Amino acid sequence: MLQTFRTSVDSILPVVVMILVGYCSARIGWIDEKIGNAFTKIILNISLPCYMIWNITNSFDRDKFLMLFSGMLIPFLSMLIGYVVSILLSILFKIPREKRGVFRTAFFCSNTIFVGLPINLALFGEKSVPYVLLYYIVNTTLFWTLGVYEISKDGLSAVPLLSLSSLKKIATPALLGFIIGLILIFLGVSLPHFAMDSFHSLGNLTTPLALLFIGFVLYSIHLSEWRIDKDILLVLFGRFIFSPLLVFILLHFIHVPELMAKVFIIQSAMPVMTNISIVAKGYGSDYKFASFATAITSVACVIVIPCIMTLI
Repeated sequence: MLQTFRTSVDSILPVVVMILVGYCSARIGWIDEKIGNAFTKIILNISLPCYMIWNITNSFDRDKFLMLFSGMLIPFLSMLIGYVVSILLSILFKIPREKRGVFRTAFFCSNTIFVGLPINLALFGEKSVPYVLLYYIVNTTLFWTLGVYEISKDGLSAVPLLSLSSLKKIATPALLGFIIGLILIFLGVSLPHFAMDSFHSLGNLTTPLALLFIGFVLYSIHLSEWRIDKDILLVLFGRFIFSPLLVFILLHFIHVPELMAKVFIIQSAMPVMTNISIVAKGYGSDYKFASFATAITSVACVIVIPCIMTLI
């Protein structure tokens, strides 16, 4: 067990180093708001879609994908149950109305790409990426429907649970890259080598840029905002205890390949999504609470993930 913990720590340390590089770069002014925004645009619109296409076409064929697709039931059920529990906890512990939706969304949604992808790559290698993407599809869909609906209720006006704008946001370039990859394997189409090499090279930008961006986000949150209260403790409970434990329980009833099971547990224990802060600010919700929840769970993740790896 001690050896497993050390191996997990060794896998996480490169992630920590790159986050620290991002933090230090922001501190000395090399990464500012403009560059941070450029990083997110490059990741979400270029590198991640390319990585999706390259990895899906290299990891799957039609039969293998259909066999594994049923595994999406686990993240779907776990997040829906987490959503219901978050509603009950927000009422029981009297979470203030102006941040109730942020709390609920932070409780059941996780950062599956910016943090989840690089950590799973560090722990399990590129074979884990298809399972990361399966979890990502469910997480993204529920965030842009249930999550945005809850956050909007904190502000001036609530948006419809299912609307054209939310459907457009679900159809991100990353998800479209995933769909293109699926179309290619279902049609049995092989792209030219130069195209695949280009997708691979651009896709390799995803992890370092994402980790540098996390370091920038951590630096941008002032120390005066780092206050641990019951609301934050409940978010930490949801992210690092309730969610992975729930996935672990579901795995006893829904059997999936061993690597998929491990990836789903790790994905369920990822930090709060960075998008929550952006959406909260747009709808007049408590975006500072969202930003702090993102920061504190990102820091805690470095300690929690080696512990979870040891247990599983």
